Amino acid sequence: MSSLRDVAEDYLRMRRALGYKLEIQGLLLGGFVSYLEEIDATTVTIENAVAWATSPAGADPSYWAGRLSVVRQFARHLQTLDPTCEVPPARLLPYRSPRAIPYLYQPAEITALLNAAGQLQPPLLAANYQTLIGLLSVTGLRLGEAIRLNRADVDDRHQLLRILDSKFGKNREVVLHDSTMHALTNYARLRDQCFVQPRCDAFLVSLRATRLRKTCIHHMFARLVRTAGLTPRSPGCRPRLHDFRHGFAVRTLLEWYRDGLDVQARLPLLSTYMGHVDPASTFWYLTAAPELLALVADRLDSTMEGLA
Repeated sequence: MSSLRDVAEDYLRMRRALGYKLEIQGLLLGGFVSYLEEIDATTVTIENAVAWATSPAGADPSYWAGRLSVVRQFARHLQTLDPTCEVPPARLLPYRSPRAIPYLYQPAEITALLNAAGQLQPPLLAANYQTLIGLLSVTGLRLGEAIRLNRADVDDRHQLLRILDSKFGKNREVVLHDSTMHALTNYARLRDQCFVQPRCDAFLVSLRATRLRKTCIHHMFARLVRTAGLTPRSPGCRPRLHDFRHGFAVRTLLEWYRDGLDVQARLPLLSTYMGHVDPASTFWYLTAAPELLALVADRLDSTMEGLA
């Protein structure tokens, strides 16, 4: 049989070909294989899997469970090639992370974040975060989709973004409002003034002219949240970048309900725009805001009265 590292790389290539990004999982699996190499292990056992998963002593149980989950999925694949491989049982290091409550930003809070970003220096750093926050807010893009945008993906002629090879390998086009296209054009002009000779194809670039990194973005966003004075609404409801996506979906659904439109018929359109696999993934947003639930209830009451 090939080495464990070769098998792990083949496993990751196979899953990525199916549409899974496996960015963090790939790094974790590489770390586990390095650990096996250090202890001269030739296969996965429950003992070495747990030892590696819990090696950051004192870490949160959810972190241990996530590390072991990566090993468990790889072990299931490895066992088809190596019968001596042991698959850690699902009940080992159990942890079910509660689903985060979406932090639905108020317009004033988004403005505060944009103002906080505008205070950053140098100007390109400020423009990076003002453009990123604005783009996530008005398009509902995933963070990974925004930072993977290349220059050619921003089509000013047709006023749209091309989102390529996104989650589950899906492609889509996102139509932009005039004001959004204008903001992206202004950002591109400043970027090109700072870097006459581009070092990469990325649309959004760092101060080193490289593609933005998620870890750096999350660190900076936490700083902007503090500067803007935003605070958690509860232990499970804290400002997150992904909540701009939730907010976009909720605002769209609210507008449809207020306009008296057939939301059920339009839900596939929103699913396509947001890059969901099916409308069921989008339907979850109906529970995200009390105001939205109230409109759904009113619509249901009207329907029931019409049937009475």
